[in-house]
Amino acid sequence: MIIGNQTSQAIREAYQLENSDFDRIRQSGQKLIPHIPEFVKNFYEWLRTLPEYNEYFTDPARLMRAQKMTADYWKDFFSIDFGDAYLAKRQKVGEVHVQIGLSLPAYFSAMNKALTLWCDKIQALEPTNCLTAIRSVTKLVMLDTAQVVASFAHLSNKRLADQHRAIMEMSTPVTIIWEGILLLPVVGIIDSARAQEIMNAMLTRIAETHSRIFILDISGVGIVDTAVANHLIKITKATRLMGCVCTISGISPAIAQTMVELGVEVGEIVTHASLRDSLESAFKLLGIQLSQSKS
Repeated sequence: MIIGNQTSQAIREAYQLENSDFDRIRQSGQKLIPHIPEFVKNFYEWLRTLPEYNEYFTDPARLMRAQKMTADYWKDFFSIDFGDAYLAKRQKVGEVHVQIGLSLPAYFSAMNKALTLWCDKIQALEPTNCLTAIRSVTKLVMLDTAQVVASFAHLSNKRLADQHRAIMEMSTPVTIIWEGILLLPVVGIIDSARAQEIMNAMLTRIAETHSRIFILDISGVGIVDTAVANHLIKITKATRLMGCVCTISGISPAIAQTMVELGVEVGEIVTHASLRDSLESAFKLLGIQLSQSKS
């Protein structure tokens, strides 16, 4: 899987990686791969100095798995077979970082250390052509890092979107407060996404309960502007199409004044200053009479 619309060829070209770069990396790899155990030892000795080490690598089994993954990573790097499969492996690293909660700054620091260790080793083993080899290795390290970051960002954003969706669902608790009457108290800000979620929740519950009155209480909504007012109008029209009357409660004097100043045409929206007023109106529409019992 390639994140975004770029092909592996386009990604390769973006980092100016030529066939000669891959050839140099593979040639250097013939000398460097035997030194991977030494690299892993030095790398994890350095990693031990970071706070993340005690957080993630105190368990011997986890440490051993991480060291093996590191060794496999660099074997794959120095025997480069560039393509979609290679990029997918790098993106998997980003997913693992998100899953274990390792931060991007820690990853950048680790890649910088790894590149430094390999450059030192290249200089020691290939003193005559070390500059061209280091240049090619650095290009591929940059590409690898970009893929990990893209994967990290993609999965992090997906998690945030899932969390936001869950919060939105939790923030639309449509409740049956009387037979034929539904209530949804809205708190916070109403944007386009939330307005759509509110409408979906309302229409679904109306269809499930065959309710005739829906009270939308906006006393907890801090700001009502033209966009919010238009969302409310759409919501009330949608409920009306399902044979349900939508009344909006919690219209404060400030909100009423704002809507007048904005020139919002409320049309046939039924509004009330308080939830109590909306309930009394709903009872009248349904022909429900309440009386106090005498004790």
